[in-house]
Amino acid sequence: MPEAIFYDTMKQGLWVATLISLPILSVALAAGLVVGLFQALTSIQEMTLTFVPKLAAIVIVFWMTMSFMTEALVSLFRDMLIPIVAGA
Repeated sequence: MPEAIFYDTMKQGLWVATLISLPILSVALAAGLVVGLFQALTSIQEMTLTFVPKLAAIVIVFWMTMSFMTEALVSLFRDMLIPIVAGA
């Protein structure tokens, strides 16, 4: 396999991984900021208060974006990886 094809495939794979993880990571960041602000304002330092809302937000966003994630991965495999494997 030529280096150009390898690097292009790696670049596309990393881009798809970034796009797939962006919704979940951004919601986790926002939920963490909101919970942290709430804890700072109320002086409540309960560990489960930080974990449970973030986990719930991540699960909800994951459930809502599963079709997008699946379609992104399927298109990466269909358009880039399968032709490389089949041509080799």
